[in-house]
Amino acid sequence: MKVLKTLIAVLLSVLLGLIFLYSGYTKLDPVIETFEFTFIDIGVANWYTAPVIARLLIGFEFFLGALLILNYNLRKFTLPLTVSLLLFFIVYLIVQIITSGNNGNCGCFGEHLRMTPLQAILKNIVMIVLAAVVYFLYNGWKIDYNKLFLSLIGVTVCLVPFIVNPIDYTYTSNNQDEKVNYPLELNLLFEPADSSKVEVPKVELRKGKHVVAFLSLTCSHCRIAAKKFRLIKKNNPELPIYFVLNGDKSNYKAFIEDTKADNIPNSFCLGKSFVQLASAHLPRIYYLDNGIVVKKLDYFELNQYAIENWVHTGNPN
Repeated sequence: MKVLKTLIAVLLSVLLGLIFLYSGYTKLDPVIETFEFTFIDIGVANWYTAPVIARLLIGFEFFLGALLILNYNLRKFTLPLTVSLLLFFIVYLIVQIITSGNNGNCGCFGEHLRMTPLQAILKNIVMIVLAAVVYFLYNGWKIDYNKLFLSLIGVTVCLVPFIVNPIDYTYTSNNQDEKVNYPLELNLLFEPADSSKVEVPKVELRKGKHVVAFLSLTCSHCRIAAKKFRLIKKNNPELPIYFVLNGDKSNYKAFIEDTKADNIPNSFCLGKSFVQLASAHLPRIYYLDNGIVVKKLDYFELNQYAIENWVHTGNPN
């Protein structure tokens, strides 16, 4: 009976370890930006420290997963650490529900397995119950791991996120060779030939400075850009950001639930006019100064401080 209990405990411990490994992997691949945004959103990091914190936490998940699979010092160290991390996630998710509602993807498994915050809380409670079962069932063999070996594992797995997805604060644009300092055909928006396909923007984009993003409702990169813009606007509500959206309007609710970017004014532009303004490369983001395109950039180049500098100094670079 004792052997059976120990075997069940070992298998459950390995299962928990695999869940943590999968959780870390899904946050890291294919994009880590959405996980980085979490720490900016709750106010514990800025645009420079968030990438470091995100990778360290992913590395910690990898390390904890490895400890659970190795059954290292389960009762005294690994299981209490596991429960503590899960309780931390639960508290964060409760705060998220209170502040933003039970909407969108919590990011627990990145974009691979989408879960609402409430679903993620239930998942974490189940994992805590499994950890408790392991704690009370495990009376198994004691395995002495070399501390140097464990330290090497810890350092290695914590470095993995930095190696697989290295931090790069100096981005180069795919659009740098394209022309700038030309007038955007904004009359396509403000004097539409077909008002059923083009909504007149809620903001006068032909005068003053504006950061205008052309986004598709179903484009994954557009959604990442929208999430980043939401945080930029949240941190500095005075920044003149505007979305021109394309796609079936039935997808608008899902877009807002996922990105939570309802703090940014937007309007729809469908069909040929959208392609003329944005081309096929999405998301398309422009710095507009009195209707003149002074800079084009990709979503990963978005930088709150750079936008603020342009708005205040007029220097787009």
